[in-house]
Order: sequence, then structure tokens, then C-alpha cells
Amino acid sequence: QVQLVESGGGLVQAGGSLRLSCTTSGRAFSSYAMGWFRQGPGKEREFVAAIGRSGSNTYYADSVKGRYTISRDNAKNTVYLQMNSLKPEDTAVYYCAAQLGNPPATDKYPYNYWGQGTQVTVSS
Repeated sequence: QVQLVESGGGLVQAGGSLRLSCTTSGRAFSSYAMGWFRQGPGKEREFVAAIGRSGSNTYYADSVKGRYTISRDNAKNTVYLQMNSLKPEDTAVYYCAAQLGNPPATDKYPYNYWGQGTQVTVSS
């Protein structure tokens, strides 16, 4: 069993930055590809970014490419999402997710474990 806990959300003005963290419990963090998803008000949960088990491969949604960076520290069992140049449309609850194996999916269904989410609100 893997438990994921997100942190780092909050309220920020447009153009600002936030860094989300997702710390996992359990063993073999490096066995899991990791992803970030988000769900805005009245919207479906959507893919944001993903990273392979070693951290060498990353994937991004077009809407965040060039503004967001996903990274991981396997020694700390943590995955990060650095978000820059934030826009009001980035407002959502952000979830991290763990997928056993590689490569990481850009769809939510292959992910085995999910965190509870952290709210990100971007004001205009």
C-alpha cells in the first residue's frame, strides 16, 4: 500500500509561482512512475505532468508546457511540481498519483494510488 500526501498549495496572484510536493509512504518509491493531475470547478480531472521512475523522462500537458516542471527525489520519496507564470485557469485541486511501472500514463486510469489533493487558487 502506498500513501501519498500533497502539500504546497495556496492562493497566488496571476504570474506568481508555487511548488507542490507529494511525499509517499511505503517502500519502493522508485518502482512507481508519478503523475500530477488537476480538477477545476465543474471539470473532469485532467493530466498535468508525469515523470518516469528514474526521473529521466517527463511528460506535460500542452496547457502547462514551458511553465511547469515535474521532478522527483527518490531518496526522499517525493515528487515535486514547480509551477511558474500561473494563470487563473490553473485554479484547481491538484492531485499526485503513483503508477506501478513505466512509462507513466497521461491518462488517470492506470494510476494505482492517489493523494487527497491540494488546492491551488490563482487570482487575476
